[in-house]
Amino acid sequence: MFRPRTRRPLLALLPLLLIVPACSGPSDGGPEPGLPLPVAYPETVRVDHVDVYHGEEVADPYRWLEELDGPETAAWVEAQNAVSEPFLTGISTWDPLKRRLTELWNYERYRVPTSEGGRLFWRRNDGLQDQDVLWTAESLEAEPRVLVDPNGFSDDGTVSMSSYEPSPDGRLVAYSRSDGGSDWRTWHVLDVATGEDLADRLAGIKFSGVSWTPDASAFYYSRYPVGDDGAADDSRQVAAWRHTLGTPQEEDQLVFEVTDHPTRNPYATLTDDGRYLGLGIFDGYDSNAFYVRDLEGDGAVVRLLDDWDALYSFLGSEGSVFYFWTNRDAPKGRVVAIDLESPAPESWREVIPEGGDVLDDVSLVGGHLVAEFLRDARSRVAVHTLAGELVREVELPGIGSASGFEGHLDEPVTFYSFTSFTTAGEVWRYDVATGESELFRRAEVPGFDPEAYEVRQVFYDSADGTRVPMFVIHRQGLELDGSNPTLLYGYGGFDVSLTPAYSTRRVVWMEMGGVVAIPNLRGGGEYGEAWHLAGTKLQKQNVFDDFIAAAEWLVAEGYTSPEKLAIRGGSNGGLLVGAVLTQRPELFGATLPAVGVLDMLRYHTASANARQWSSDYGLSENEEEFAALRAYSPVHNTKPGACYPPTLITTADHDDRVVPWHSFKFAAALQHAQGCDHPILLRVETRAGHGAGKPTWMQIEDVANQLSFLTWALEVRQPVGGGGSS
Repeated sequence: MFRPRTRRPLLALLPLLLIVPACSGPSDGGPEPGLPLPVAYPETVRVDHVDVYHGEEVADPYRWLEELDGPETAAWVEAQNAVSEPFLTGISTWDPLKRRLTELWNYERYRVPTSEGGRLFWRRNDGLQDQDVLWTAESLEAEPRVLVDPNGFSDDGTVSMSSYEPSPDGRLVAYSRSDGGSDWRTWHVLDVATGEDLADRLAGIKFSGVSWTPDASAFYYSRYPVGDDGAADDSRQVAAWRHTLGTPQEEDQLVFEVTDHPTRNPYATLTDDGRYLGLGIFDGYDSNAFYVRDLEGDGAVVRLLDDWDALYSFLGSEGSVFYFWTNRDAPKGRVVAIDLESPAPESWREVIPEGGDVLDDVSLVGGHLVAEFLRDARSRVAVHTLAGELVREVELPGIGSASGFEGHLDEPVTFYSFTSFTTAGEVWRYDVATGESELFRRAEVPGFDPEAYEVRQVFYDSADGTRVPMFVIHRQGLELDGSNPTLLYGYGGFDVSLTPAYSTRRVVWMEMGGVVAIPNLRGGGEYGEAWHLAGTKLQKQNVFDDFIAAAEWLVAEGYTSPEKLAIRGGSNGGLLVGAVLTQRPELFGATLPAVGVLDMLRYHTASANARQWSSDYGLSENEEEFAALRAYSPVHNTKPGACYPPTLITTADHDDRVVPWHSFKFAAALQHAQGCDHPILLRVETRAGHGAGKPTWMQIEDVANQLSFLTWALEVRQPVGGGGSS
């Protein structure tokens, strides 16, 4: 689900229709906000399936929905969509919202360029292109040209270019394709001069980049083994391989595989000088290992970091000296230098010590270390020498989020992006040697006035007294009378930090008088590893308590009221919404759990990748962790007869990261338990995955579905677009 820096056909189970009593809306023009609609959704057959965990029997009446390819599941999904789609598109705000989203989405966007062999590569979207296009230029002054346009990969825009890696000389580009949002990638190699693909095709790959040799004759990557059916098997471990250009994948050279542990996965990175092959060993999100092979030596693999005592992120090397970001003995992060000639911990050289701010990321570029810090979830960037001396602070364009600063040790120029809640996006060229910044590209959004909005950072107390920060964004002049429709968004997991960023979804919501609130919950990385661990495993309830406290603060301070308050989150954030809505249903006027992890007792059975999430969640196989999971697992904590708020559950049929049966089972459980006439809808997108690679048209329709549902549920009366004031 989240990769750190550096997954019985029963013919009797055909769905039946269950009519839920509701008042009828107007017969033309679509129902107005707040007017109930007639709802009929599938009654889901319940089976007598029981699992026993540590002596406790746990019913799983919707186990059959885990059979994603079964005809009964397909029929059930079709029946759910047959209810949710007309419900959503029938809301009077759906068409205006889609039009306004399309208008505001239509602005030029750039991603941070990379430079190889003196040539620049970057992604650009002209506004409404379904997929970003890869461009290249020989220099900043040269005329750019299109290199890869994924919009021609498929008629519906659902085949994307997920990642790319230019060769060190800039002559070639390895790039990957994803079909329908799947995490599976097929890698291709393109000749930059001709724009033509070479014959190379590599399959069976998830979550792996490529690392080129200096002469661009080969690259390293990781892939899953082939199963008995001839397809890649992600229930097993990956191995690292070397691919030589012009040869079939079947002839690739096995470089390294873990044979002494069943769940650890190696990922290969070649140092810039081509001498050392680094092997990052991944097994969860709380610790990792790093091995090294000297390609000019005897070829033996040296287990440089193998205590599994902390996280280590390889930054780069200078000769035999390797630089790492780590949280070993430093919950907020530090940088250490390890000489392969003397690798014992007592010989490590501390380069950037732990400080008051979280050291979130570091780049080794231009003979310096560019350090990205978080201070109360906002970016601060500083340049250090390789000896650790502070050279300067980078002057950012404002208060927001900066990222990028990638490059090579001998390359003084890098690029970074900057965004905030009111800044759509800027890309800057930065000279590490002189400290000069030069604007490369700036996004301009027609019809959006950043001065019309106010951004505040507030702090509130959670249930146990912990002080939690939260961003609150809304139009200037908001009255705190408790009547404002408010959208509370959260994540709270896997060391992920929620920092300021522009969002078309939020702008459209705020144009209608809405408030956006984003708390930095425990489980995230905003205050380092201690903050992260305080929201994991047996302490996961802290995350939900933080979110509930944010909702209560917004009500107490007069921003909104429960009937005007909606919550949204995706993936691990979908779990957050599912858990909170089952714990405090009376606190919310609407809920939007998206692609969520919702069956916490069985999430790890979906794939080897899913099992890695146990570093945050724990496992039901462990008795103590089972008790914690059982206490909040959304699928297992619906209460028959309870009145749940109007809920729109969204997922996608190609999501092979958080498999859609989580959402299927949760929708079925909520619909069965619902004790009032608030609708529980399930919308399943086809030809889409966990979110990456989703075409623009599909993103717009997805957001239109969610926002129109909120206007209906929260009775939002202000017109879309703020009545033309934007």
